[in-house]
Amino acid sequence: MPRIDVGSWADTCVEWLRHHLTWLFDFVSHVLTDMYNGIETVLTAPHPFLLMGIFAVLAWWLRGLPAAVLTFAGFALIDSIQQWEATMQSLALVLVACIITVVVAVPLGIWAARNRAVGGALRPVLDLMQTMPAMVYLIPGILFFGIGVMPGMVATIIFSMPPAVRMTELGIRQVDGELVEAAEAFGTHPRRTLFRVQLPLALPTIMAGINQVIMLALSMVVIAGMVGAEGLGSSVYNAVSSVNVALGFEAGLAVVILAMYLDRMTGALNERVSPLGRRALAKAQAALGGLKFLYWKPATSVAMAGAVVLALVAGGLNVFGKDGAKTDGGGRPITLGYVNWDEGKATTYLWKEILEQRGFKPKAQALEAGALFTGQARGDVDVQTNAWLPTTHAEYYKKYKDKLEDLGAWYDKTSLEIAVPSYMKDVKTLDDLKGRAGEFGGKITGIEPGAGEMKILKDKVLKDYGLEGEYKVAESSTASMLTELDRAYAAKKPIAVTLWSPHWAYDKYDLTKLADPKGSFGSGDGLHLLGRKGFSKDEPQVAKWMKNFHLDEKQLTSLENDVKSAGEGHEQDGVRTWLKKNPGLVDKFAPSANVTYAKGKDAGAAPNIGYPAWDEGIATTYLWKNVLEKRGYKPNIRNLDVGPMWTGLSSGQIDVEFDGWLPVAQKQYWDQYKDDLVDVGAWYDKTSLEIAVPSYVKGVKTLDDLREHQDEFKGKIIGIEPGTGEMKRLKDTVAPAYGLEDFQVTEAGTSSMLAELDRAYAKKEPIAVVLWSPHWAYSKYDLTKLADPKHTWGDNNQIKSLGHKSFPEKFPEFNGWLKNWKMTPDELGSLEKDIQDAGKGHENDGVEKWIADHPGIVDKMAPVK
Repeated sequence: MPRIDVGSWADTCVEWLRHHLTWLFDFVSHVLTDMYNGIETVLTAPHPFLLMGIFAVLAWWLRGLPAAVLTFAGFALIDSIQQWEATMQSLALVLVACIITVVVAVPLGIWAARNRAVGGALRPVLDLMQTMPAMVYLIPGILFFGIGVMPGMVATIIFSMPPAVRMTELGIRQVDGELVEAAEAFGTHPRRTLFRVQLPLALPTIMAGINQVIMLALSMVVIAGMVGAEGLGSSVYNAVSSVNVALGFEAGLAVVILAMYLDRMTGALNERVSPLGRRALAKAQAALGGLKFLYWKPATSVAMAGAVVLALVAGGLNVFGKDGAKTDGGGRPITLGYVNWDEGKATTYLWKEILEQRGFKPKAQALEAGALFTGQARGDVDVQTNAWLPTTHAEYYKKYKDKLEDLGAWYDKTSLEIAVPSYMKDVKTLDDLKGRAGEFGGKITGIEPGAGEMKILKDKVLKDYGLEGEYKVAESSTASMLTELDRAYAAKKPIAVTLWSPHWAYDKYDLTKLADPKGSFGSGDGLHLLGRKGFSKDEPQVAKWMKNFHLDEKQLTSLENDVKSAGEGHEQDGVRTWLKKNPGLVDKFAPSANVTYAKGKDAGAAPNIGYPAWDEGIATTYLWKNVLEKRGYKPNIRNLDVGPMWTGLSSGQIDVEFDGWLPVAQKQYWDQYKDDLVDVGAWYDKTSLEIAVPSYVKGVKTLDDLREHQDEFKGKIIGIEPGTGEMKRLKDTVAPAYGLEDFQVTEAGTSSMLAELDRAYAKKEPIAVVLWSPHWAYSKYDLTKLADPKHTWGDNNQIKSLGHKSFPEKFPEFNGWLKNWKMTPDELGSLEKDIQDAGKGHENDGVEKWIADHPGIVDKMAPVK
């Protein structure tokens, strides 16, 4: 029978659509992307606990108290396994897909129910949509919309729509015909019959369809991770491709929890919104007897108010956070794509770290080879680091080379091969495999089906050596191939695998590379960096860095090993470990436009620096960390409460700290530990301790006035960390001297104090807080320092660098720098402000900005010849 080339027709159709309806796909992409970004921002911006609270309130409203408790516990578990952000991204994708699906599917179902011709025409289309393998939808999705969220979302909409259409049609058709006839007999308009009779009675069936839409959408979201969609799908794909049981189980568990929550909530929503559902729910609750209180549900208005309050709190705390400071890269995004091969993953995360250090915002995406090249040709991926040319990826490069830029080879030369364990003594060449298929189980264990090596193996190597009918090539993934190799090697069983050089497997196992006398695998490839067309023009500095990038075999294999040892999800930690072992490489690979700093004579030394979570302590510690790293040191910093830090300093676990307030504020610690410490010198003079109130609180200028206005302040002073000298002095000396013992002094910490001050100041409420000078709060708020006429706060302090007694001998150069170091109030205030603007976790960015704004400061603080 002649072949009907249906696939070719489909390909032609897709190509026609790509060329003639680009405007439509761009419009759809813009709308759906904006919807996704908006919902994803709302879900990921708040602190997880606040969003857990909102989810729990909704569960309480819909299903009762046990459901609320289980909801909070389930989402807390997701957060504890570090899958929160991925889960919220998946939820955002599901919500957008379901909104679009329901908006389209329900009207179609109504139309099909009221018009049999439409129903008959829709049925085969729905059959096709529902039975077509889910992953097939990703192929045109990539061609129409590129890689990332969009193809996954569109595929999800198509795949999940049929149940909603069918169930809507079924629900309306099942409405008792006599009821419809009665409505019509009384002259009811068909539209009112639909909305007042048919839809309310069909609602349970429609809601069941929507429930199925959500479940199918969630299953498709996971599959969409194969084409770069964010969320749990990406985690699952990475786990499968690397055979990472831990990551796979954690991501899968998050999917299960999210699916259960969505399933139970949509099911319960049916009971709330459907008249029949409410009636059934009332009967079920009546049968509970004494346990009825467990399933008491708050009124809709109460639940809504609770959710809104939590949402407003969440938004106020997080949505309006400030962006981090920008450096050389100006915060510009760069997308890095990679196939999940060891050298590709390692170099991708190396460049991610380098670009982050240079002020860019890179994003790394794992993709199949075909999706990667297609996405890069479309401009969705800026750079890939692991193109094997001219042989392995020749097919892709030939197809897309007009839309790519070759930034050059960073490693030369590689080789492709089939390898067997060396305990197979008489298998040395590819010819030796012939006639021994039974020994090898009739298969060669391969890697990703889209890899160029796999195409060369199947199209050329097997034919050249007469192995085509004898061996089957098992397509899987690199990680699966390595797992099979490890299992067979441990059992001393024969196995033939596709491998390449360089690869760490040759270090771990004793393997034989089968000789290729016919040269079927081709000459060795170079590992190339490829950019999308126009990348060099858009990012000339980065393109220049990448063109000059080279690694030797020792560097590459050690990098791969550190990344592999760090584990899945911690690749960048592995890169940082490697960079610490290879200081100076970031500056070599990506020389900054900034000054190149000379190394100190003690470069390589690793002082342990402690700091309390006070602004000047954080600021100066990160400043010195940055300066020391520029001088070639390897400082380790640790955030500690004041008491443990002084204890660690006295025992030598901490070498130095920069936030010693003496001779008053921390006198008790100095007196206790001074025999084991050394005063390196004061860098700031003079400080003060005080209680401060907003200046709009009239009539409160001194500590005596505070006592007289106790009721106005609700008898409360907002304090800081309980272990600080200022808190001890307030309780032991200041409060008794001014009759403030009846005041409650809170001890929640500096950040909590500042949050309370900000909240009260915004509402113009009276508040008294423990503060000190210098502090940026005096610049942000109009505050009054309460006078201390009895001088109970003691003499003004200096801020000093204090070290363990061994510090000057262990770090003589650093000790000399600290002795001569001074900061002015303007310098300290601007440093604190830049770090605060950079945001939590981006302190280094704030320091880099401050250093850039203070040229010559590094040489001034840490002079070297």
